[in-house]
Amino acid sequence: MSEVPCVRVRPFAGEETRQELAARDLLHPAYEITVEDDWLYIPVVAVPDGYTVVEHAVPERDQQTMPSDVLGFEPSYTRLGDIAILDEDDPDRAREIADALVASDLPLSSVVNRASKVKGELRVREWDVLVGETTTVHREYGTEFMLDIAEVYFSPRLATERHRVIEQVRPDEQFLDMFAGVGPFAVPAATRGAHAVGVDLNPVAIEFLKENAERNGVSDRVTAINADISEIDYTEWADRIVMNLPHSADEFLDTAVRLAGDECLLHYYDIQHEDDPFGPGERAIRGAASEYTVTVETRHTVRSYAPHELNVCLDVRLSR
Repeated sequence: MSEVPCVRVRPFAGEETRQELAARDLLHPAYEITVEDDWLYIPVVAVPDGYTVVEHAVPERDQQTMPSDVLGFEPSYTRLGDIAILDEDDPDRAREIADALVASDLPLSSVVNRASKVKGELRVREWDVLVGETTTVHREYGTEFMLDIAEVYFSPRLATERHRVIEQVRPDEQFLDMFAGVGPFAVPAATRGAHAVGVDLNPVAIEFLKENAERNGVSDRVTAINADISEIDYTEWADRIVMNLPHSADEFLDTAVRLAGDECLLHYYDIQHEDDPFGPGERAIRGAASEYTVTVETRHTVRSYAPHELNVCLDVRLSR
């Protein structure tokens, strides 16, 4: 405990006062806000006008060492489980950031730097492994996914979009993910009571999908298939289909129509120019699903993909 200058206010005014002091950059970062005898004591770095300021004993704050404390600047990185993912062109800068991340108090055990774009039929990329390894467990909206980023494709930035779709899933519906990866759609769909089928060309991804179904207690409701989606025998089966292959999903629409039941909701992902982000996908779906009544329920922008390009999703109901 240390005697420091504190703004003293009643608790009901505490949050408003804290925000005002924070906006003026007056909060003391080294000490905790304290309540005593129905007064709130807010430690400050300087005496502000307009407040009652007293010397009061307050506890010191337990401060974490952050990467910026080591580097002198805030590094840019993405978290995936306990892996920090960098996108640095300069290998020396990447090494400096990796060392700082490991030296910090963040719960990280590995640091990698992107060494290539996503490429090939299996949509994987190369990595420079600076610290640790490429296998991790990622947690997302209560579901755990084990994966190896050197062997499978996975984007933590799509967590919100996946959750948007999964929130629509009903118990006992027949859910099909045409490009399932390690199961970020199929596994949480099963946790909501769906019967989920996940298909992927990548045998490593399918093994992780099986592991993740087991890890989350839904292996009895998940079928994992290592195959070309055009070859699976689930004709007219699906109540809901996810087509998250945005650069080329249109090439698989005939297969999606074959797999769709009499009533099916299709989540179709696309990347298009901002001038007409939904039109090409909608026209392609209507062309492929001529035997159905096609109703576009949602036109949804997922994120900006590149300058003037958008990653979008069409939620489309097919009714025979």
